Amino acid sequence: MMRMRARLLVLQVLVLVLLVVLAGRLWQVQVVRGQEFVQRATETRTRTVIVPAVRGQILDASGRPLVRNKTALVVSVDRTRLARTPDGGAEVLAKLSKVLGRPVQDLQRRITPCAPKVPKPCWTGSPYQPVPLDEKVSTREALQILERQEEFPGVTAEVHSVREYPGGRAGAQMLGYLQPVTEAELEKREGLKASFSGVDLAGRDGLEYVYDDELRGKSGLRRVQVDRMGKALGVEEQTAPVAGDTIVTSIDSRVQAVVEKALAHAMKAQPSADGAAGVVLDVRTGRVVALASAPGYDPAIWAGGISARGYQWLLSDKSGKPLVSRAINGQFAPGSTFKISSVSAMLRAGYPLNGTYDCPGSYMVGDRAFNNFRGQGLGTMSLHTALVKSCDTIFYRAAYEQYLKDGGRNAKKNPKEIFANTARAFGFGKPTGIDLPGESSGRIPDRAWKKDLWARTSAISCKRSRTGYPEEKDAARAAFLKRLALENCTEGFLLRPGDSANFSIGQGDVLVTPVQLARAYMALVGDGRLRSPRIAWAQVRPDGTVVKTFDVPVVGKLPLSQKERLYIKGALSDVASDGTAAGAFAGFPMDRVRVGGKTGTAEVWGKKDTSWFASFAPTDHPQFVVVVMVSQGGMGAETAAPAVREIYEGIYGIKGPAALPGGRPVSRLPRFAPDGTVIRE
Repeated sequence: MMRMRARLLVLQVLVLVLLVVLAGRLWQVQVVRGQEFVQRATETRTRTVIVPAVRGQILDASGRPLVRNKTALVVSVDRTRLARTPDGGAEVLAKLSKVLGRPVQDLQRRITPCAPKVPKPCWTGSPYQPVPLDEKVSTREALQILERQEEFPGVTAEVHSVREYPGGRAGAQMLGYLQPVTEAELEKREGLKASFSGVDLAGRDGLEYVYDDELRGKSGLRRVQVDRMGKALGVEEQTAPVAGDTIVTSIDSRVQAVVEKALAHAMKAQPSADGAAGVVLDVRTGRVVALASAPGYDPAIWAGGISARGYQWLLSDKSGKPLVSRAINGQFAPGSTFKISSVSAMLRAGYPLNGTYDCPGSYMVGDRAFNNFRGQGLGTMSLHTALVKSCDTIFYRAAYEQYLKDGGRNAKKNPKEIFANTARAFGFGKPTGIDLPGESSGRIPDRAWKKDLWARTSAISCKRSRTGYPEEKDAARAAFLKRLALENCTEGFLLRPGDSANFSIGQGDVLVTPVQLARAYMALVGDGRLRSPRIAWAQVRPDGTVVKTFDVPVVGKLPLSQKERLYIKGALSDVASDGTAAGAFAGFPMDRVRVGGKTGTAEVWGKKDTSWFASFAPTDHPQFVVVVMVSQGGMGAETAAPAVREIYEGIYGIKGPAALPGGRPVSRLPRFAPDGTVIRE
């Protein structure tokens, strides 16, 4: 009995102790740390979601969309959450594969971070960003995921806006494309990091890149109540996102289509052609009306992640490397289109504007004869006729004479280098500053450039002068290359007589881009001022309010008087009717629209000539400058000039409806309604 009582007493004490401990614990949880646990419980029930803003549109001068948005169901995967599952997400991806009808291996590759040895498709974005796997999901597929959320942890199916390109391939390099935001971008751009929604894309090229901040908009915020499975129960707080601004450009989509078609026809007519570019500028404003490069590609290929095969195709020689904009990145010898600079250099050197000049079939530059086209002698002529008939020997002689005045091979301490410096005054040898990324500078080879090139390449040249070119199968070519290597090794730092002669007709080492040449002609036939062309015209808020317009800056002035400019312009005005482009413009209604310009045929070692035609119209009061370049297109009058003719026919409606009725670009910004839509007039 006593033993039983003792046991009961112990049990009572034990129960009492447990009650005290429990009471103490309850007091600690509810009183001491109550607020902390309340906060944690609240956090567990609440999810903060940054709502991405709709990206702004890119419109043409009349308000037609060049890039717009469309809504699409997008399936995305949170890599971090997927990795926390017991099998690393293998089961989830297997189920997702059945829903989407895509191989598991393809889904796995798409969520794998890109690395030097990881081929595309792979994930280029931030590790904190959900990876979009499919941007063309049907409603049925999305519901299968949403209704069985417990089977798809880390997987979402939401309506997002995706980019759409109504013009297809037209202006693809100019417009650019979007790709996921990288971790490096988040660290560098504070404004981007603060509003990063987790699914944001960033501009990677073209206008999308240059005006990324304006187009991006401001993300919104939403606090959502969720259950333990993560399903939304309700919205606690919400701040609406602000859509990105619209960029109105000076591009006319109708003219852009005409230029694209003309380049396609030019390349089809010359099977050897491997690339082309077309530029249309408004002489009176300095704005870009059309900018095209061929071959092109459909920028929609980037949507949802590009495949390895698609990416390699864009980079391949077989495709013609369509990612490269030949209009701003392509560097080519300009041929005789460059003579506007050379004739200006002659005037700066003191050659009389109204003088007469002999145009023999060939001219000795040093110990080498430099020939006219087909060796034809054209007799005595004016500078006007020299431009119309494209006499080379007049320019050879002038350039060689100035070369000798500068000291020849043994240059004076401060040589004038009039031909090179005049070319720079025309804007050659440096980027135009057009509002597109990655523009090439071209090249103006002078004495300083020759020395710099020799310093960088002399070791290789000297080695090749000894070893030769055993890999070259053509013995004659191998011998030539070995002699050239020896010459470059021993005196490659010298500007040679032939260099000056070639320079004067846009051959040899001189390189320009199509947009540089168009800009130079625009200044010549305009007011003499050198401008930095602009594509963007205005930034407009979603409510239709114009935030600002983008001015076209003046960056220089041609080294010519108005009288000299008018003289050169007058000579060029006869080229399409009575000069080297007369054949290409035979039958063109010059009485309706008189076209002026200059053909160019630039020789390229081992390839067909580069075909150029730089033009302007109407010649009395120029409104447009149109430049076309066709790589491996042959003679300028053979390929580029007919393409320019086709562009003018399209602009003015010579053979059909006019792309620009009245022959003038749009001069007034489109009007917008309060909801941001364009008011059609």
